[in-house]
Amino acid sequence: MKALVWHDRGDVRVDTVPDPSIRDQTDVIIKVTTSGLCGSDLHLYEVLGPFLDAGDILGHEPMGIVQEVGSEVRNVRPGDRVVVPFNISCGTCFMCKQGLQSQCETTQVHEYGSGASLFGYTKLYGQVPGGQAEYLRVPFGNTLPIAVPPEPQDDRFVYLSDVLPTAWQAVEYAAIPPGGSVAVLGLGPIGDMSTRIAAHRGAGKVIGIDLVPERLDRVGARGAHTLNLEEYDGDAIVEAVRDLTGGRGPDSVIDAVGMEAHGTTAAKAAQQLTTLLPDRLAARIMRRVGVDRLSALHLAISLVRRGGTISVSGVYGGMTDPLPLLTMFDKQIQLRMGQANVWRWVDDILPLLTDADPLGVDTFATHHLPLDRAPDAYAMFQKKQDGAVKVLFNP
Repeated sequence: MKALVWHDRGDVRVDTVPDPSIRDQTDVIIKVTTSGLCGSDLHLYEVLGPFLDAGDILGHEPMGIVQEVGSEVRNVRPGDRVVVPFNISCGTCFMCKQGLQSQCETTQVHEYGSGASLFGYTKLYGQVPGGQAEYLRVPFGNTLPIAVPPEPQDDRFVYLSDVLPTAWQAVEYAAIPPGGSVAVLGLGPIGDMSTRIAAHRGAGKVIGIDLVPERLDRVGARGAHTLNLEEYDGDAIVEAVRDLTGGRGPDSVIDAVGMEAHGTTAAKAAQQLTTLLPDRLAARIMRRVGVDRLSALHLAISLVRRGGTISVSGVYGGMTDPLPLLTMFDKQIQLRMGQANVWRWVDDILPLLTDADPLGVDTFATHHLPLDRAPDAYAMFQKKQDGAVKVLFNP
């Protein structure tokens, strides 16, 4: 089969690789019909090379048609259409029963002290072959795949794999009071969808902040108040947001940026330096003394009102990141974060995936491309070119 394979930093290629096969009698093999390109895939493209091997198959936002099932699979059958959550969870352990599928005890990666395994996402999370491919092996066939109707188009449901539950959890964790205010930092796929969900769930004022005009226009067209960070110097952005929120700052802030934040030159240099080191040494440094570009998180701390809540959905990877704990304590900030627990939110989201389409999923993608174009798509998305917000591959 064809699959998108990691070769080196900034070097991904579509190669021919062996087809997946049933390894456990609860496995399912799906023919992938659509697979998304996620912002966190860029971490593999740029930063996390020490935790990858040449030949690793990328991608963690797939859906498709069941082709083959193991002898113990009862809940799906060949021909069924399913979405595959990005976190690999058994559905039956203590953590899964708490709605913490991202911490699944069956698939935790103990070697690295990590939570549940993820499709297509480094040794840190199990080095499981991903879904930017023609076929995918899916374990836990009775509990992991999300069955969806055979119609309409994939765009209606594919975001159940990651974008929708991640944005839903970001809003849930933000604890926006009814009619309250929220600022969303970063208007890529997760930030964009978070503004939509926040408005749908009753936020009185949604403020979107980014650097890319096309992303600001896209969010503004759905009613959010937008601010272009490049138009403000120093603390001026903080004052601008306070002017929109009664002088206090927003009740909640969602950091949908993570380690890709602009600025913080020293941290950026430290990240890039690791790419020049042998993989074993670079991995050790990143695990023990890694640093992030924290400009988005620091801005969130400055923006949120006293007693407010910050919800972090953007992925960070540093182990020695300095935080202004005095300010956080003094402002009595509540902070919540973590990988999305996909299955925890499915029942909340599915009723919204109707013809009424209140979240605009049918038109959410900016690009539909064949898998052969994936290397170009990674470069385009990384450089924020051609209005790219959400790219979907059709193998």
